[in-house]
Amino acid sequence: MAFIVFAIAIFAIAAGFLGRWRAEARRRSAKSWDEIVSQLRPDWRARAAGDQLAWSEDHTATPEQQWQLMQGAQGLWAMHQNARVMLEMADYAARNSETVDRELLAALRSDAIQIRVYVSVALIKYACTQVNESICSNAARAAAMYVDMTARTAELLQVNGGQFAPSFSAAM
Repeated sequence: MAFIVFAIAIFAIAAGFLGRWRAEARRRSAKSWDEIVSQLRPDWRARAAGDQLAWSEDHTATPEQQWQLMQGAQGLWAMHQNARVMLEMADYAARNSETVDRELLAALRSDAIQIRVYVSVALIKYACTQVNESICSNAARAAAMYVDMTARTAELLQVNGGQFAPSFSAAM
């Protein structure tokens, strides 16, 4: 008897999760371009931070200096959110263009997942300890990938949705 109740509970939880996931997917695909772009967090300029981080790594900056260059947890969270938004932008371009580069789209998806993993690990470590080499290493990897993802997103939009590229560039 307990097994049947447990199986029904698992089924109900799985059905609820799948229903919510499907509703969220529909909501995302129904967004307009302006709604997607308005979700970008332009309060963190990745390119400048990424260039400074590359320079700092060559000149052995301390973890605290690297952390300040990327604006700490606030900068990491902005990368985490913007990676998701850029992925939505790529999906929008793919839905509204017949000539989307599938390899570029796959690279963007991979980058978004990796950025979000690196950022999540860095934020969890930061919550448990003070800034150290490990946190800065994860954060620097995320920042470098974020800069590359921004460039790839701009390339995708320029090639497949030229009318959308200016609003993306202005937001970033």
